[in-house]
Amino acid sequence: MSAALQEPTFLILSALAEGPLHGYGVIQEVDTLSEGRVVLRPGTLYGALDRLVEQEFVAAAGEEVVDGRLRRYYRLTDTGARLLDTEIQRMTSNARAASARLRRRAQGTAPA
Repeated sequence: MSAALQEPTFLILSALAEGPLHGYGVIQEVDTLSEGRVVLRPGTLYGALDRLVEQEFVAAAGEEVVDGRLRRYYRLTDTGARLLDTEIQRMTSNARAASARLRRRAQGTAPA
């Protein structure tokens, strides 16, 4: 995968970077990571998780029954961690370039 990740996908992978989570835990972590800007609905989350599992960026990490409901856990794979790291590097590079341009503009040294 060489294209930039969509923000929800980036945040899902980021949420799983510290360890396995169940679906609702992923939703909560994405909310925290995005400071409330990205709200994942369960249908959107599970569609994304299914796709990420198929692409081998995420793997199932077990199940348990809580209050009569099945809770499935997911974990970031090594391949998913490499993808996340690559995306972080891409975003950091882009942010540095944009920041440098803004500084030059503020100093009046940017091309007209």
